[in-house]
Amino acid sequence: MKNLILLACLGLVCFAASAKASDAPLRVVASFSILADMVQNVGGDGVVVTSLVGPNSDAHSYQPTPEDVKTVTKADLIIVNGLGFEGWMQRLIEASGTKGAVVVTSKGVKPLTLTDNGKTVPDPHAWQDLANGRVYVKNIAAALESAAPDRAAFFRERAARYDAELLKADKAVRDQLAGIPFAQRKIITSHDSFGYFGAAYGVTFLAPSGLSAEAEASAFDVARLIRQIKTEGVKQLFMENMANPRLIEQIAKDTGAQMGGTLYSDALSPLQGPAPSYLAMFGNNVPKFRTAMLLMENR
Repeated sequence: MKNLILLACLGLVCFAASAKASDAPLRVVASFSILADMVQNVGGDGVVVTSLVGPNSDAHSYQPTPEDVKTVTKADLIIVNGLGFEGWMQRLIEASGTKGAVVVTSKGVKPLTLTDNGKTVPDPHAWQDLANGRVYVKNIAAALESAAPDRAAFFRERAARYDAELLKADKAVRDQLAGIPFAQRKIITSHDSFGYFGAAYGVTFLAPSGLSAEAEASAFDVARLIRQIKTEGVKQLFMENMANPRLIEQIAKDTGAQMGGTLYSDALSPLQGPAPSYLAMFGNNVPKFRTAMLLMENR
């Protein structure tokens, strides 16, 4: 009888430990702040999310720290963009020895290309098209469901609600830009990060720098951009939150154009800022685009 009681007690302890492990939130590491926000929206309290590259920081040129190695080592899932965006990530994963699954959120997106240092490469900024953002969310939800099957219904429901919000935001973008002549739909930014937005919503984006905000713009490219701004009557230029504003401010001075404010492209703002989430990023950027386009009517 004593043995039976002991076995029963041991069984209850094991069951409790198993239930506790099952209930524990998934430890998810996202490469940068936009992905971290998407994961949080889908995962809710079923995840604990760490963003390696934080708000207002440039993931193109990020240098991982020893603390990042420890964080990735403990992760159940590692969420990345792919398309060459995080050139440092594979080395970090290998150094960590992590057993966590790596999830490429851009899987299924039709990539655009751009020119970087004379080479044609995939444009990694696919999230700038909200239709692609929905693909990201689908991939994130599938990864969370696979990692925690007992909570699959919870993740699926949250993903469906979030997807509906993204679909609504996509329509809002189109409504805000509707009626603006395509000849006026020209926006000047710090670097080439809005190609997907332009392709999706009918906007031409020009920038002095290429793939990375840290890249040096050539004197020829800057001079050509200045001529185009003057010829086409562009009235406002924009800097991006993770880029050095020096060059774009100099171009504004040389052309007489105004600075139209800060755009959020590769990173979100801190929580107290104007773009602390993926959806808020569009809420910040699109009205600024619209204002700049309408100003071109008065050239």
